[in-house]
Parts: sequence; structure tokens; C-alpha cells
Amino acid sequence: MAGFMLRFLICNILLCGIIGILLLMKRILKNSLSSRMQYNLWFLLLGLLVVPFLPFRFLKLSEMFGWLKKLNLVPTSKTETAISQTLQTNITGSKNWMDDFTLSVNRGTPSVIDYLLLALWISGIIAMLILVIRSALHLHALKSSALPLQNQKVQSLYDRCLCDTGIKKHIPIYSTAYLKSPIIVGFWKPCIYLPIHLISDDNETDIRYMLLHELQHYKHKDGIANYLMNFAGIVYWFNPLVWYALKEMRNDREIACDTSVLKLLESDDYVSYGNTLINFAEKISLSPFPFASGISGNMKQMKRRILNIVSYEKPTLQKKLKSITAFLLTSILLFGLAPFVSTYAADENHYQWNTSSKNCSQIDLSKYFGEYEGSFVLYDLQKDTWKIHDIKRATLRVAPNSTYKIYNALFGLENGIITPENSLIDWNGNTYPFEAWNADQTLSSAMSASVNWYFEYIDEQLGRASVQEYLHKIGYGNEYLSSDFFSYWMESSLKISPIEQVELLTKLQNRNLGFTPENMKAVKDAIHISSSSFGDFYGKTGTGRVNGHDINGWFIGFIENQKNTYFFATNIQNEQHATGSKASDITLSILSDLNIWK
Repeated sequence: MAGFMLRFLICNILLCGIIGILLLMKRILKNSLSSRMQYNLWFLLLGLLVVPFLPFRFLKLSEMFGWLKKLNLVPTSKTETAISQTLQTNITGSKNWMDDFTLSVNRGTPSVIDYLLLALWISGIIAMLILVIRSALHLHALKSSALPLQNQKVQSLYDRCLCDTGIKKHIPIYSTAYLKSPIIVGFWKPCIYLPIHLISDDNETDIRYMLLHELQHYKHKDGIANYLMNFAGIVYWFNPLVWYALKEMRNDREIACDTSVLKLLESDDYVSYGNTLINFAEKISLSPFPFASGISGNMKQMKRRILNIVSYEKPTLQKKLKSITAFLLTSILLFGLAPFVSTYAADENHYQWNTSSKNCSQIDLSKYFGEYEGSFVLYDLQKDTWKIHDIKRATLRVAPNSTYKIYNALFGLENGIITPENSLIDWNGNTYPFEAWNADQTLSSAMSASVNWYFEYIDEQLGRASVQEYLHKIGYGNEYLSSDFFSYWMESSLKISPIEQVELLTKLQNRNLGFTPENMKAVKDAIHISSSSFGDFYGKTGTGRVNGHDINGWFIGFIENQKNTYFFATNIQNEQHATGSKASDITLSILSDLNIWK
């Protein structure tokens, strides 16, 4: 959550720029946009204010702002402080298990400033909510003290106003001594409250105009807008430009409402309506109730409204089309900016798997996982059936770690960096804590010992653009590359779910990835582990080590025999000791009990 605050603040900077663009567009298109359309533009901004909290990401902001990694939002392998080797296991008693080597990455903990920002934001929200609750209590007191309208003359006038506006719903009207200006409150059960002093003045024209104004608020569902605006003000209490935008939205709402009233009047009545606003300018004040709409406003706002009345002309078809066109163009521009505001990706963390078209059964394998949270996925190719332990975690995307090397190797083969006949890459000369790494490597040896520098070399030769293209081509998880190009698969930005791992392995085995068959066979041969009477066993482990703790363990692969092929993926999560080796132990136990591999 603390990391979100940094991204949220960046989004607020972008939102300030968008507000500036919106204000500029309103000024440029002032003569083209009707008052109603100018008001409606603000709803686009309200939509953009929601974008930072949506459960998906339009655009990867860390790619836009590479310097974010310096804020410890993305772990980096360049600051490795702890390096370890996980244990070796023997799969059959005759052949050593694939060495599960892993490097630790550092993930910075949120700083004190992060937590202070979060605490300040929440404190502000609480303070704003207290003010809203206080206003709600005042409104409740107003409702309790108000009396149904008794003046029959005003009641008759009100009925005519309902007819003029085409409103068929009965909206109760009350009189009260605790208001200076009329307001309409509520959405589902709206009520109009008239100050007693307006009724006692007995000016039928003024009262009619005010009633028409309040009814226009109801007709255009301004009650909903009130809730949205106030909610935005609570969440963005710290952003002065958002507050300014909300104030302008309220001003434009009143002008739009005035224009709607003018449409009901004859041209000779425009001056009279303006005089009503002027005559009551000193008597009315801003409503103290955040969820109420009224005719009130300050003197500056009144001036704008009067100028709008003076310049008002009945809209022609040409003006309407011009206004709609200007609105659509502005909308396209603002929606085009939405991806730049998106910060928070939650939906991307889960693979949207369509189970309706799958023969899938859920099985309880908790006894195999013990202290670990995790999932197991098994796909039977011949029967086209799935067995899944913990469907929620089976669709959860996490860092692939070394299991990604299967496809990294495939990319390198397809690009000609290595070939099936010659996959040798010379040792870079750096000294590593694993003796197996300090030597020249072929694809087979690099895959067996999980040699990071071998695959980093392939990435370096490919380049970011090519890797991104290949990720998209095969649909690898979230397809997201971090700013640190050499650690994106190590507990960083690239994430994939166990189900997706199985689906990709199925495509690799069936040669449906769109790559050269020889290259796919070379990768397949590189992950071959063992053979027995049950068939050929293929697999790759992966371990995610962060700050010296093994938190993410993978084992993926498949068993191929003459009759069938079984694809599997196991992922385990824990605060420590979650390794690829442990994931392989769990997998072998399950496969043995299912009589798939012994």
C-alpha cells in the first residue's frame, strides 16, 4: 500500500496536467460547447479520478518512469547481497536432479516517508468524512424541523412547474426557517426545501423561477453528481487543482441549470429571470449541505450566470451538432490520456481462465503442501482433463524466476543467438559462488545448472524490444518488462500463473508456439531430466529469493510416454524455505500417488 502512495502521487501530477488540458479545451471551445456540454465534460474528469484505483493497468508506468526503480518499487539484481544454492535431489536414484541454483534480489521495504504519506492521506480522508457526517446531521435536523408546504398559492404554482418541466414523479416540498436559499436533497427520495422568507415575500415570479431551477436539478440527476463530487473531494482532499476543478464543475452545473430554465421561458422572461438572481444575490448563500443542490452561489458565480443569461440564444440544430462534435473531440482526447493515469494493477495479478470450456475438477492436496501456500495443476492431454488444487492460486500470477529460462532459450534460438547445433557461450569471466557457473556453457548445461549469466547474455543480444515482442507472441503471463532488463523475471515485473505455465508447456510440446520445430525440440531436450518405464520426464525448477529468504518455489514440466502426456505446474509460497526443490518434492509425491510417475 505504501508503494501505491508513490504511484498515486505521480498520478496526481498527471491529473493536474489533465485538468489544465480540460480547462484549456473549455476555453478554446467555449463558443462551440453549450453550457450543458461544458458541464458534462467534468464527468469525464470524475471518471479519470477513478482510474488510479481500477483493478487493471492500461499502461506500465514503470516503463514511463524508469527512475521509479530507484524508489525500490522494483527489485534489482544489481544489489545482490546474499547468494545461495538450494539442495540437489535425486529423482530416480540413478540421475542427479537438475541443480536449483538461485540468486537473491533485494526488495526495499517502504520507507518512513511512505508510511507517513499513507497515514496523512488516510487522516485527511477521515477528517473529511467527519465534516460530511457533521453536515449530514445538520441536514437531518433540517428535515426534522421542516413542515410540509401549507401555502396553497405556492403549492399550485409548484404543481404548474412540475407540469412545465415534464416531471411526473411527486416530489415533496417543505418550508423551513433554517435556510436562506431553496435546495433539493436526495436522489431516491428527493425533497425540495423552501425558505419561509421567500414564501412570505409573496413574489410569484421569483418563486416560480426558483422552483423551476430546483426541478431542473432533479431532472438532470444532479443529486448523483453531488455524491460523486463530494466523494472525489474526500479522496483527493490534498489536491488543490482537483478542488478547483470540482468548484468549477459546481459553477458549470448552475449555469447549465439556468440554461435549462431559460429553455422553458419566453425570450421576454430572460431579463426577469436574471433580475431574480440579482435581487436575491445578497439573500442567498452557499448551501452548507454537501449533498444538496440549490440556486445559491457567491457573487463571482452570480456574475457568470448573469452573463450567460444575457448571451443566451435558443439552440439551433447546427449549434447542437457543433456542441456534440466539440464534446466528442474533447472526450476522445481525455480518454486517450486515461492510460497515463492508471497505476494499480490487481486484475492483472490473476489469469482470467475460462473454465466453462474446460473439463476441470478441483482436488484437495493440502496434505502435500504442509506449511506452504500453493497450487498444483495437472493436465491430461489424452483425456483433455484438468486436475487443480486451489483454483484461486492456480490463476494467481507470480514471478516465474528460472522457469522462464525455457522460453528465454527459445527466443535466443529463434533469433539465431544460439543454435541447436552450437549453443556454446563463452564464460564472461565473472566469478560466481557456484562452480558450475564459472565455465563455458551450452544450452543443456546452462539449463541444468540454471546459469543466470547465460540467459542474461541472450537477453542482451535480443534487446528489450525483441523480448517484449516474443512475450506478446506466446502470451507469457502479464508480458510486463520492468525498467531493470536483467531482473524482470526474478521476483520483479514479469508474472505468470501455474495454469498459464501448463498451457504454454502444452503448446511447446505440441509445437504450437509459432517457432521453428527444431528450436522447440532443442529446448525440450534441454529440460529433459530422466527416463523410466513411465516415460520421459521433462521439467524446470525456479526459486524466488528476496532479501535472503526463499519465498517462491516453482516446478513445471511434463511426462511423455507412448500413450499420453501429462503436464504439471506446482507453485509454493512462504516467508522462507519456498524453493524449487521443495516444489519438486511435492510434485513427485503427488505424481507418485496418482501413479503417473514413480
